[in-house]
Amino acid sequence: MSKALSQLKYFCGPLVRVFVFAALAGMALFSAAQENDTRGVTPEEFVKARPAKSGTKPAARPAAQPGYKLVSTTLKSSGGAMRQMGITIWRLRASVSQDGGPRILVQEGAESVSWTPQRIASGSLLREGDRVRISIESPSTGYLYVIDREQYSAGKLGDPYLIFPTTRIRNGDNQVTAGKLIEVPAQEDRPNYFTLRKSKPAQTGEVLTVIVSDKPLEGVDIGPEAKVLSAEQVAGWEQKWRGQTQRFEMVGGAGHAWTKAEQEAGLDGTRRLTQDDPGPQTVYRVAVPAGQPFFTKIELGYSTPKTAHARQ
Repeated sequence: MSKALSQLKYFCGPLVRVFVFAALAGMALFSAAQENDTRGVTPEEFVKARPAKSGTKPAARPAAQPGYKLVSTTLKSSGGAMRQMGITIWRLRASVSQDGGPRILVQEGAESVSWTPQRIASGSLLREGDRVRISIESPSTGYLYVIDREQYSAGKLGDPYLIFPTTRIRNGDNQVTAGKLIEVPAQEDRPNYFTLRKSKPAQTGEVLTVIVSDKPLEGVDIGPEAKVLSAEQVAGWEQKWRGQTQRFEMVGGAGHAWTKAEQEAGLDGTRRLTQDDPGPQTVYRVAVPAGQPFFTKIELGYSTPKTAHARQ
């Protein structure tokens, strides 16, 4: 839109000036609508379902948290139920002596290498070879499923693999509830991160479909390893459960390192995040009928050589 408006300034005439004024007014109204929506989605709204910190009174207010900014939306009306999920993408970087938080130790050959998980915004481009982890949280009780597909040029997708749940992780327990953090891969996995590698030259990234359902999905059997699903079955789910979506990013959250609370909450599910612990980096709100499963898609896109150079 900004390019189109910059081109308009080269034209003259009252009609064009009126058009430009109307366009700018429309942008101002859209910006105001964003601000109104953002006021309705705060870290307190997402984390208030979590348990209070031990030793605090139930009526005590949680510690101040950073705000969230609306970054994308397909929502056309505010009516209907809004379901939420929180997702944080962690990119691992080599640990430095100044890092005070938890680290991930990886045995590489004869050496033990230390990595620090660091938040990145959803939609950030990644380099081939990057190590990535995902943490997922739901403020309401349900069952979590994560499907992974390779993405190729022209939007083509590879076979869908159910990568969570598996019987190797938490004995197949995929129930989510407020404050319970699910990590993919899990900390006990080996390796406990994804290494982004192209299987084919035309591959442009990975697409994760994250589903939360009030009940376990029928016809889904799990085993110790990721299971290939029918492309037709997954397409049917997406068509049936599709909802208008808003995406919010935590202001100033990208770049923050993994905390001890997040490490402990993701370890085995016995420790839950509290209202004082960090909120998720990205909050998705999806408009769906009550009781219907809902999902969102997370794209892990590879940067091209040109964009990779720009990041340096």
